[in-house]
Amino acid sequence: MKMLIAGDWVDASDAIEVRNPYDNSVVDTVPKADDATIAKSLDFAVEGAKVMRKTSGYERYEWLMKAAQLMGERKEDLARTLTMEEGKTLTESRGEIDRSIQTLIGSAEEAKRLGAEVVPLDGAPGSGNRLGFTMRVPCGVVVAISPFNFPMNLVCHKVGPGLAAGNSVLLKPATDTPLSALKLGEILLEAGVPAAGIQVITGSGRQVGNAICGDERVRKITFTGSKEVGEQICRTAGLKKVTMELGSNSPVIVMPDADIEKAAAAIAATGYSNAGQVCISTQRVVADRAIYADLIDALKPKVEALKTGDPMAEGVNVGPMVREDDAKRVESWINDAQQRGARLVAGGSRNGATYAPTVLANVDRAIRISCDELFGPAVGVTPAQTIDEATE
Repeated sequence: MKMLIAGDWVDASDAIEVRNPYDNSVVDTVPKADDATIAKSLDFAVEGAKVMRKTSGYERYEWLMKAAQLMGERKEDLARTLTMEEGKTLTESRGEIDRSIQTLIGSAEEAKRLGAEVVPLDGAPGSGNRLGFTMRVPCGVVVAISPFNFPMNLVCHKVGPGLAAGNSVLLKPATDTPLSALKLGEILLEAGVPAAGIQVITGSGRQVGNAICGDERVRKITFTGSKEVGEQICRTAGLKKVTMELGSNSPVIVMPDADIEKAAAAIAATGYSNAGQVCISTQRVVADRAIYADLIDALKPKVEALKTGDPMAEGVNVGPMVREDDAKRVESWINDAQQRGARLVAGGSRNGATYAPTVLANVDRAIRISCDELFGPAVGVTPAQTIDEATE
């Protein structure tokens, strides 16, 4: 696929291969934008902001509703593309497309409700005959930088509200998973969004990101990804408005009065979806000592029942991680935890980019898997004597 700039599909001299995480086959290629192309996309985004500012809320509502309709009509194709480039199971991808449709519908509805408020100036001495009010106006150029793990829905969470508010959006999708974003751009144009209102640029995250985040004409940056990259963007952004959705360490606390089977089922459901590559994935569990052993006994068979394999195959619960290097990183963290006293309850093996759903017991709260974001299919369980100890 090619980049989308001002309604045209633009190529480049260099290309980036998009690979299927499961078998490492090449799914497609996308252009690697050079400095001139990046500059051109910014110029068009600035012009697009002028165009979008003049559109009505109802026009933007109609565009986004039409985009949601088109997405629904192409659901299976979009889901298969998502699975091929990201590796989540086809069932999960279909669910993501459904959520993306709702995100666009919600954005469309808000396009009609961008109200403001009256300020009660008569609350101050000498202001009884004065009226104050606010108006909401578009920021202008919005830069949206999306992560690999939800290549469609998290793109929609940025692009939908950006367009609904009357901005032009310059989207930089994750280098690993750009195809879904490009297909969304195609849908938005078909739905009626002005050509200058949406740009989708592909290439090196560092090269493109530094250029678009540092440009003074950009008024708003929305980013989902790692804490380290988020900090770098904020340093580059200066006085721009920024919205950051960064990492997590997702604790679950299980107390003696809990329904153990229900708790185990919830942990198994939330710890391994998308191979644990979810920013709110359950990673660490703190269980009261009174039910600690029972929880592990209940969790073990549920996790062992999760089927790994080709994410395009029906019945597979856990697909590969997006890169084999990430699976190797998870493997090293698990090995480190075991060397530091953790007990392997389930999983613990790797096959290429696929890492088996894993449970660790007796996990020390000071080791890396307890302190940092794993972003992989493993859950560590730590005992605690009291709720105070659990929440420390």
